[in-house]
Amino acid sequence: MSKKLHEIPINVVNVKDDGQLEEVMLYAAHKKIYPRWITGFWNNWRVFFVFVTQLFFYGMPWVLINDRQALLFDLLHRKFYVFGLVFLPQDFIYLTALLLLSAFGLFAWTTIGGRLWCGYACPQTVYTEIFLWIEKWVEGDRAARIKLDNAPLNGKKLRLKFIKHSLWVLFALWTGFTFVGYFTPIRALWTDLLTFTLSGYALFWVLFYAFATYGNAGWMREQVCKYMCPYARFQSAMFDADTLIISYDQERGENRGSRKKGSDYQAAGLGDCIDCTMCVQVCPVGIDIRNGLQYECIGCAACIDACDEIMDKMNYPRGLVRYTTENALEHKYPERDIIKKITRPRVIMYAVVISITLGVTVVSLMLRQPVKVNIERDRVALVREVEDGLLENSYRLLIQNASEQTHTYTIQAKGLPEMKLVGENQIQLAPTAMSDVAVRIQVPPQFAKMGSHEIEFIVTAKDDPAQTVVEKATFIGR
Repeated sequence: MSKKLHEIPINVVNVKDDGQLEEVMLYAAHKKIYPRWITGFWNNWRVFFVFVTQLFFYGMPWVLINDRQALLFDLLHRKFYVFGLVFLPQDFIYLTALLLLSAFGLFAWTTIGGRLWCGYACPQTVYTEIFLWIEKWVEGDRAARIKLDNAPLNGKKLRLKFIKHSLWVLFALWTGFTFVGYFTPIRALWTDLLTFTLSGYALFWVLFYAFATYGNAGWMREQVCKYMCPYARFQSAMFDADTLIISYDQERGENRGSRKKGSDYQAAGLGDCIDCTMCVQVCPVGIDIRNGLQYECIGCAACIDACDEIMDKMNYPRGLVRYTTENALEHKYPERDIIKKITRPRVIMYAVVISITLGVTVVSLMLRQPVKVNIERDRVALVREVEDGLLENSYRLLIQNASEQTHTYTIQAKGLPEMKLVGENQIQLAPTAMSDVAVRIQVPPQFAKMGSHEIEFIVTAKDDPAQTVVEKATFIGR
């Protein structure tokens, strides 16, 4: 009989070199990380990117272009508004191009600069940083937070925890509301929220995304980067010896040890590292960069700011921990030549793919007609004879105005001699509107022998002849 899950041991026995048995833990309980607050050049850049990305995220749904939300992915009506352009399901190819550009852009950037995306602009990093700011503002810096968590439960602890989590929840709800505002007009969503008429669908996604933000940024934090994010696992496949990474200069820093400021530490056989562990205390994922590059490192450079601050206090040169490359660290070329190594085969390959994809996409957008036409034949009666002995085929034209202006469209047909279009040959459509137009094509029988004959429907905007779409169809004769 198989064992129950709770009966399976989580430890194993390992045989040491001396023959003794050693019990090895297969599972270690998570230890909460308390990142220390740090200031410095790279921290200023992180703060800048937090504000820029969140200004875009929270502000863009409220920006109007042509009296319509600048960014709105209206899944219900299958219309996607992007900075004045309207995309329909038929334009799926542009989403494919966007995904390709994003993927190869990330690959190229990782090859050049390592995990700079993770350290400065990834939503998980950004929201974790914001939640840490709230935590520091309410509970204090690292030492105060550790002391508070280790203290027995009392009124002060309850009050501070309640304030912190309340602010987290409010921020997460605001984030969830904004996220849903990209898929439902945010002004209408705000009115529904104030009048307590929010739909169950919208409410579910607001709460779902708020819960994800609260859980990931407030509780899981570095565990998302270490265990859930696939990027951390396959990033090494895009690294090479010329990729910019955060590194500890072991040659300069070892041997580590404490010393008095101004002492002749080199005579004592010590390096520049005073073993203060500040680089570990400020790390949001809790690693020691002095142990070498680790997959958990998100490249945020907090350790660089912390180490530079200590070096300044000790009157040592900065750069014990710095952005560099493996080859530069091994003195294969001077660090001033790092930028010259950008133009290497892998980067050039990514650049070519990105350039081609971007070029084709831009040209396609420039040539894109803001009117869509689909043609369906009447399949009940393929061909019938009408008065005067003419042969007639019936069609339905689905015409959609994919622009933000009202247009009047004319409908013409050509392809067979003496061909006549019967029915509505002109239609006016409001912005992003669509309509079915029923038309019939009549042809003298001598020009439409048995079988199919290729014809064309031409739909043209009266006020803009450049907006012309030609769609092929077939006429069945007998």
